[in-house]
Amino acid sequence: MSNLTDTPEPDPQLAAFRRSIDNIDAALIHMLAERFRITQAVGEYKARVTLPPADPQREARQIARLRNLAEEAHLDPEFSEKFLRFIIDEVIRHHEQAREER
Repeated sequence: MSNLTDTPEPDPQLAAFRRSIDNIDAALIHMLAERFRITQAVGEYKARVTLPPADPQREARQIARLRNLAEEAHLDPEFSEKFLRFIIDEVIRHHEQAREER
């Protein structure tokens, strides 16, 4: 029976690419955590001042803005919109929970 330590090391170039990917993944997780800390505060504020959990106009502006940024960065804008939509939907869910808890 083999385990992960028995597998041969990938070639040096592949290992370097993977280290870079791992670092970027770690940065993404930390950035998402910080983003959700801030949006949690927004949700609590919205609940306190009785604003709706969702803001469709802001969401549309953000999606358009980030699609443009994606195009400038040579990233598929469809992918960036799906990614942002996933995040927005999760944020709205948190805002709805904050409203229900008040």
